Amino acid sequence: MLKAYRSRGNRLEAVDLATGHLGDALWIDLEAPSRAEEDAVEAASGIGIPTREDMQEIEVSSRFYREGDALFLTAQILETQSERETEIGPATFVLLPDRLVSVHYHQPGSFKHFADWSARHDLPLASGMDALLGLLESVVDRLADILEGEARKLDTLSKAIFAAHRPSGKGETLGVVLQRIGRAEDLNAKASESLTTLHRLVGYLTLGAEGPQELGEAELKRTRTLSQDIQSLREVAGTQGAKIIFLLDATLGVINIRQSDIIKIFSVVAFVFLPPTLTASIYGMNFDAMPELHWRWGYPMALGLMALSAFVPWLLFRWKKWL
Repeated sequence: MLKAYRSRGNRLEAVDLATGHLGDALWIDLEAPSRAEEDAVEAASGIGIPTREDMQEIEVSSRFYREGDALFLTAQILETQSERETEIGPATFVLLPDRLVSVHYHQPGSFKHFADWSARHDLPLASGMDALLGLLESVVDRLADILEGEARKLDTLSKAIFAAHRPSGKGETLGVVLQRIGRAEDLNAKASESLTTLHRLVGYLTLGAEGPQELGEAELKRTRTLSQDIQSLREVAGTQGAKIIFLLDATLGVINIRQSDIIKIFSVVAFVFLPPTLTASIYGMNFDAMPELHWRWGYPMALGLMALSAFVPWLLFRWKKWL
């Protein structure tokens, strides 16, 4: 899918590709492009569109490089399709003096948010660098929203695990808790990966190499602010990662405690019924020399002895507060 936007009065305006021309576009966005769309963008911009395999390279030299006036920057961007499903994929930003070309094979919500926001609000949109910084700010804002939402979910999850009134013996509930912890860890890991690649991208843009045009004071200020925001979010993601590990250990500990409680109940039952069983076994022997064998009150005495031998261990467990 090919989308193009041009700057009109400090706002982005979608270009009608049926009547407009890509040469007027400030930002060209390629989502899972076809060969024809790639050819059209290459003809209008004079650059080579990186392939999907090129975008998945992990070497720094393959993620950040220059070709003539074009600066190629690749980062991992989150795509949140639903509350339970989160994907991450590479997105390449080709920065030119007069425009920005973005290439990706998934659907990051931050890209659409930037297009909608820029269409309603005045922003500095005079060059490809302005478009790139605005798009990166939208991506970082989206990551901040995701981490804030996950922080609230982790607080709720922590209360659910440690609630005093939590019913016991609900193995299904603890299984659901483990699933929620697993999803939280997966999302947090993907957010951390995205933040790491964005931090490297902004660092390279600011210090590692000059862009197609020298950064002005306002642009340098935006990149520094962006770098600080990314670093603060990385710290938040690290803190939440540690909390997820703690919640996982706590959940496993609760499971072990409940299993121990079940085993303890069986142990107490076995211990309580052991003396009555011993008594019944003794009086179940048929020896002629047993005085109680022909005693009229032998049966009630045996029953009472068995009841007493079961009650005394139970009383001992209650006194020791083992029950």
